[in-house]
Amino acid sequence: MDVSEKYRESWEGFWSATSDTQGEAIWDSDPSLASVPHSELLLPYADTSLPVVDLGCGNGTQTRYLATVFARALGVDLSHAAIEHARRADTTGVAEFAQLDLVDGEAVRALHERVGDSNVYMRAVIHQSEPEARPAVAAAVAALVGEQGRAFVVELTPASQGVLKEAAGEPQGPPEKLRRVYDYGLKPASATDEEVPELLRGAGLAVLASGDTALPQTEHLADGTRIDLPARWFVLAAAA
Repeated sequence: MDVSEKYRESWEGFWSATSDTQGEAIWDSDPSLASVPHSELLLPYADTSLPVVDLGCGNGTQTRYLATVFARALGVDLSHAAIEHARRADTTGVAEFAQLDLVDGEAVRALHERVGDSNVYMRAVIHQSEPEARPAVAAAVAALVGEQGRAFVVELTPASQGVLKEAAGEPQGPPEKLRRVYDYGLKPASATDEEVPELLRGAGLAVLASGDTALPQTEHLADGTRIDLPARWFVLAAAA
């Protein structure tokens, strides 16, 4: 199975039109607002001597921080253009980056064979994936975790749609970074509250811990308020 050509082209187009400037993508938050607190939630459960794989790494901002916490960090993304951004930004070579379609089970298994059981970091990937591809995305997490790894998955909840609707409905129209998301046909927060944990459990993962949070964005409303999107996080391991 592969993602649709339309979906692939949407992401390739988005990242091809994005500059190397950190924060130009609306979700490209500083690690202090993303992978730092997320790692603190994961670390009580994870073996840092194992690699960490950042699924949907984009331009690698979070991957580079994760490389300071885990023995080895690899960022993967569907978009070739995103991986090129990530490689250019990693000027000291602290991480590795590769193109990967998470829906391609054979490619995911090959990655696991290459790096072994790994910790997984996945921020806001399932909610914007094509509905028919979501089980395969969850299965990719399970395949990479194997028996020894742990995963941290955080996904937008449907409540995010209200926040995005408010931002898009401002008199001046959507803020520029949000408009670009819609212009490329990307659909944030389209998964239901029940869908994400059901997908993860269906892939053979057990929830070790979970909680509510928000994903800070790099865009603001007209009054200067930062857009923070409601989300839920999960720490996961292979089910017994």
